[in-house]
Amino acid sequence: MKWHCLLVLAAAPLGACSKGAATVASPLRADSSWVLPGLPAEGPNPALRDKLMLFGQFVGDWTISSRFPRPDGSEIRATGALHVRWILEGRALQDIFSVNRGDPPRETPVGTTVRYYDDKIDAWHVVWLSPYQGVERAFVARLVGDEIVLQGTTPEGYPERWIFSDITPDSFRWHSEETHDHGVTWLLTEESRMQRVSRRD
Repeated sequence: MKWHCLLVLAAAPLGACSKGAATVASPLRADSSWVLPGLPAEGPNPALRDKLMLFGQFVGDWTISSRFPRPDGSEIRATGALHVRWILEGRALQDIFSVNRGDPPRETPVGTTVRYYDDKIDAWHVVWLSPYQGVERAFVARLVGDEIVLQGTTPEGYPERWIFSDITPDSFRWHSEETHDHGVTWLLTEESRMQRVSRRD
């Protein structure tokens, strides 16, 4: 999810990343008559259900409220939405991440994440793709305590973590952080709060 607001700012009209929340005039439809054969799934694959529910618990629709700290101490704020579904016979999950752009604000999809569990390493492979931004990122994710931690590197080569925390059935916190001193300190680069709108069991 990192870079979303900053990149949208450069191309969007008023309302791209506002300092306050606004009512979305025309939200993205979570469902569509267009369906790629073999992609949608009704639920988790029974053989891996317990493992799959690490991310499967997020299936449904969410609102997003984000902030992006800046080096001068100020921050940019943005709102958006997250839609998460099962795919590929319930062996993986895919989401659509959207930001609210324009005046009045409209939900605009900017990227997608695919996640699947790999029993050979007892961890998840996570890939974020945004043709809108020309960005692709790859992570390995595991449960660490009561947090879900995705580990990867920034485009500049610094170690980076994307972390799901404060997880409840209807809300969670997501943030990204990176280190420039081999893990001695970590710099917060983005923080988002998600609130559930609907559930997809």
